[in-house]
Amino acid sequence: MRSTRCSLMMLAATGLMAALSTDALRAETWLRCGATLDVEAGALTDARTLVVVDGRIERIERGHPDAPGDEEIVDLARLTCLPGLMDMHTHLTSESSPSRYADRFTDDAADVALQSVEYARETLAAGFTTVRDLGDSYNASIALRDAIERGVVPGPRIYTSGKSLATTGGHADPTNGWRADLMGAPTPRDGVLNGPAEAREAVRQRYKDGADLIKVTITGGVLSVARSGMNPQFRPDEIEAVIETAADYDMHVAAHAHGAEGMKRAIRAGIHSIEHGTYMDDEVIELMIENGTWFVPTISAGKFVAEKAEIDGYYPEVVRPKAATIGPLMQDTFGRAHAAGVRIAFGTDCGVCYHGDNALEFGFMVEAGMSPADALRSATLNAAELLGVEDRAGRLAPGYWADVVAVEGNPLEDVSLLTDIRFVMKGGTVFAHGSAAR
Repeated sequence: MRSTRCSLMMLAATGLMAALSTDALRAETWLRCGATLDVEAGALTDARTLVVVDGRIERIERGHPDAPGDEEIVDLARLTCLPGLMDMHTHLTSESSPSRYADRFTDDAADVALQSVEYARETLAAGFTTVRDLGDSYNASIALRDAIERGVVPGPRIYTSGKSLATTGGHADPTNGWRADLMGAPTPRDGVLNGPAEAREAVRQRYKDGADLIKVTITGGVLSVARSGMNPQFRPDEIEAVIETAADYDMHVAAHAHGAEGMKRAIRAGIHSIEHGTYMDDEVIELMIENGTWFVPTISAGKFVAEKAEIDGYYPEVVRPKAATIGPLMQDTFGRAHAAGVRIAFGTDCGVCYHGDNALEFGFMVEAGMSPADALRSATLNAAELLGVEDRAGRLAPGYWADVVAVEGNPLEDVSLLTDIRFVMKGGTVFAHGSAAR
């Protein structure tokens, strides 16, 4: 009898806890917005109330109706609400500094991981609730992604490639510039490959590590300790092996690329996105349009490296002329690609430039001829489509993630307002309310 009573009490307690849990999950948060941005139409609405339940927008009410019960009310009546912004090219585990090249020899994995927590916080405070991270060290971005998902630290939702893939001596070969006894022979496990077999192994290692996607350095780069910033660095069969193997694991492939020949090889092989694209020519543009290839321009990085190249000692001497030459070209390339109709998703390369300054990219895009509405679409609708999450992110709509940011004023008239985010909600949790200082 006693055991029966205990069992009934346990069942009752379990039922009560389940009911309380359900009630908690159904608790409503009402965001009373002065206006909302319809990114698809490129227009502001009048006052709206976003009703958030269990991390998603459940419904949107006109005006600011009275709340019938114990709903949590967030007063944003003086602000314009828009979808959480999305940056498709970041490096959350590092940030530019004059000591960056020496830091690789002094920072342990724990140092990198702890630094990344602050960079993630700055990114979220700047209004970027989702990012792609395209190249890290020690798989720190994978650990950071998981810690954010568990609620251990604040930060954006991360889709990460883990370590970028390179060929020997290529842009993401971590031993470039080292003396011979330190250089060794990096392997696919280290992200360095040669030939189709090693290309497949490198992709499978990234899958084993827990990466969400693959990033390849199809051409030379600006900041690598190597002469060329634009030469092709993957043979066609190598990039084809990467893309085919990634597809087996439902992973898309992003290609760092400055030189035209490398871009052509990548696009013909079926690359998902071209990052930077500095020396994109008319043939590359035609191929991108024909294949529906995404372009992530990263004008911010170009501006930043060109500025820092003027400072003695900021970059190694082999890097400095590349930064001075390639950086200033990127905004013009973006303008030509946009005018031609290439699909564009927002990306900054923050890490190369400073974290938290992501929204400066909007101004650079508008300077190059893109409308503010299209610039905002690139960081919402387009970015969500690039990631394959357009059914749950990129707009304020019922059923979508409750990723909401707010500014004072109309960003369709002045995109610089996006550099002063006043409110950040990610997945239904408020992370910032007030001016978000870096």
